[in-house]
Amino acid sequence: MLFFYIRHGDPIYDPDGLTEKGKEQAEKLSEKAAILGFDKIFASTSRRAIMTATPTAEKTGKKIETLAFANESEAFRYFGLERNGKGTWCFVDPETVKLFKSPEVLSLGKNWYKSELFKDTSLSEGVKTVHRETVGLFEKLGYRFNEENGTYTAVSHKYDRVALFAHGGFGMAFISELLGIPYPLFATRFEYLCCTGVCVFEIADEGEDIVPKLIQYGNDSHLYGKGKAEYNGKEIF
Repeated sequence: MLFFYIRHGDPIYDPDGLTEKGKEQAEKLSEKAAILGFDKIFASTSRRAIMTATPTAEKTGKKIETLAFANESEAFRYFGLERNGKGTWCFVDPETVKLFKSPEVLSLGKNWYKSELFKDTSLSEGVKTVHRETVGLFEKLGYRFNEENGTYTAVSHKYDRVALFAHGGFGMAFISELLGIPYPLFATRFEYLCCTGVCVFEIADEGEDIVPKLIQYGNDSHLYGKGKAEYNGKEIF
């Protein structure tokens, strides 16, 4: 299975929606997606994510299934904070980024959020929530998560190409969870996704000890009408 994580188009945050540029980005994305097709389309419950997914859903003849946990506001509850009276993401806050890079936090690996440095934050709850919801999503797609070693077992092969239209901030937590990379490492080493940036994961259709493999990150070639992306001789986007 190929799993596509796609950020929404150029946004209007209040009221929630897309700018004209964002609508054009969504249309260009759909033209490329229609050539290859999706078997299943998910979207955050935010209007801007649904608006981005709609042209693709219409061209591929699929319905959009919404996921409340993928909404940016939900992610911000856990991974956002307030500085000088304004909200900001923890991964762009200099003070938090410094903690993310500290030897103490890095030494804890996947248990980084148990550090005393984060005892008064909601990061622990956020990590657990994203983990639980991601495991539940992939169970619906035919994969059972193995808590012992952090891998998946393919229970059934239901889909070949699945897309989730969501957000940049949520994506930092979701993608780090999917790859099994501790959030502090991922958030300080991967750039924030561009609008309609496409991430592609290859997930084996059968077997045990499966780990999702990131084969594209933030592809926006559809905005410029340039060529195609291939992996192992097969066109993926």
